[in-house]
This record gives sequence, structure tokens and C-alpha cells, in this order.
Amino acid sequence: MKHIGNLHPAFGSTHKKKRIGRGPGSGHGGSATRGTKGHQSRSGYHRKLAFEGGQMPLIRRVPKFGFNNINRIEYQIVNLEKIQEFIDKGKIQGEELNPNLMFEIGLVRKRNQPIKILGDGRISKPISIAAHKFSKSAIEKIESIGGKVSIYE
Repeated sequence: MKHIGNLHPAFGSTHKKKRIGRGPGSGHGGSATRGTKGHQSRSGYHRKLAFEGGQMPLIRRVPKFGFNNINRIEYQIVNLEKIQEFIDKGKIQGEELNPNLMFEIGLVRKRNQPIKILGDGRISKPISIAAHKFSKSAIEKIESIGGKVSIYE
């Protein structure tokens, strides 16, 4: 018969936590399993991200070198060979190719990153290409077949 006096949780549904720092009778009194003294024994202690127990951290052991120019402009590269491939597939049908169209057809991946056209490969269709930068060989090849080059801003 179930009475309110002998109700208890189902087996395995509760777990007794060891009550740390609750006096000598608990077996975890005194320093409460934290050792004695020092930063780690205090409440509110937070270990630094690369802390290695006082050992010289890896980030400080490894030598630093190189230089990252904060003014560097990273261009998306498009070769004439790739443009010709898109013309052959029928993805480029008009006479003009600009950065917005390049993004829409999948020639470049990022809409807001500048584009540079390089002269690797051949192009057979005279086409007007607008981009942020061109290599000399790309300009020569595009203009040699009757195409136009314009700097996009």
C-alpha cells in the first residue's frame, strides 16, 4: 500500500553528490579536495585558455616570424580558360561579363571581394569583360580577338 510517508524516487533516478567542504565528517572537509593555498584553491578561479600548469606555454615556445599586411587586397582569381569553359557550357550568353554576373553564374564565390582576370588559357568569343584588375597577358588576349576590357569600380 502506498502512503505519502513511504514514497521514494525510482531506482537510479537520483544520485547522491558528494558534499564537498561540509565539515570533517563528510571526508571532504578542510581544503575541500582543492589542495592547499594558491590561486586554484580559491573560489572564482578561472584557468587561462593556454595555461599548461606553469610550464612555458606552446604559444610562447614557438618562434614568431612573418608579417601580415593589414592593407593587403585579396583578389578572386579568374583565368580566361575558366571563362571559355563557361561560354562552352552556355552559362555566359551575352556580350558582357561583369562581377555581378560572374557571381550569379558561379564563376566567383564571393560577391564583395574584388576580381582579377588572369591570362591563363585561350578565349574564342569576343566579349566585354569588366573586373577590378587584369593581367597584361589577359588584356592582350581579350583585345586580340576583338573583346573589350574595362576596370570595374
